[in-house]
Amino acid sequence: MPGQDVGALRYTVRTNLPLVQTPIATGWSYSAKPEFALAESWIGRPIAGEDNLPELVRRYLAAFGPASVTDAQTWLGMKLKETFEKLRPKLQTYRDEGRRELFDLPDRSLPDADIPVPVRFLPEFDNLLLSHSNRTRVIADEHRSKVYLPGLRVAATLLVDGFVRGAWKIEKTGNAATHVIEPFAKLAKPERAALIEEGERLVQFVEATAKSFAVRFATPA
Repeated sequence: MPGQDVGALRYTVRTNLPLVQTPIATGWSYSAKPEFALAESWIGRPIAGEDNLPELVRRYLAAFGPASVTDAQTWLGMKLKETFEKLRPKLQTYRDEGRRELFDLPDRSLPDADIPVPVRFLPEFDNLLLSHSNRTRVIADEHRSKVYLPGLRVAATLLVDGFVRGAWKIEKTGNAATHVIEPFAKLAKPERAALIEEGERLVQFVEATAKSFAVRFATPA
């Protein structure tokens, strides 16, 4: 298509063709110049042309259930009520505190409310923070502005007892790598100790070529 705007053509290709963003060779980072491949070439088989929304819904529930129809629609950006109704006989249902109907796979059981949940560090744009319409399931409203940032960015976050309690980043200076933890509120000593232990493992994994490693808390730790 000679003479056409290159930027518009690029956008058309990226939003209409099934593509895979291919891995880069510069470590765990977002490339300033991402490379893409046709999905069919990357996975080595044709892309199915038929509607396969039921399988997509099942995979969504495997990752994020129990969840409502609205939750799944928030994640996918498509209307899914009809698909959920077709799947209803093969799913189990619950009601949350607001009597909203939640769906889950039939072989899943709910854990006890007091079961210990290990601390976790989530990367930027993690799907856990984007896959529910009611995001208070994982993040308090007062913390949203520190996570959902200008320019559609989503911060790297940390979970304590399954809820977002802070943000984090890794700073590299020469051969030294530091995992910087920014809590959104004061942490208990056991929580702090668990974050240090997990943070040490993560920084050594992400910056494997560094010579020294550290974990540092920003206030209010």
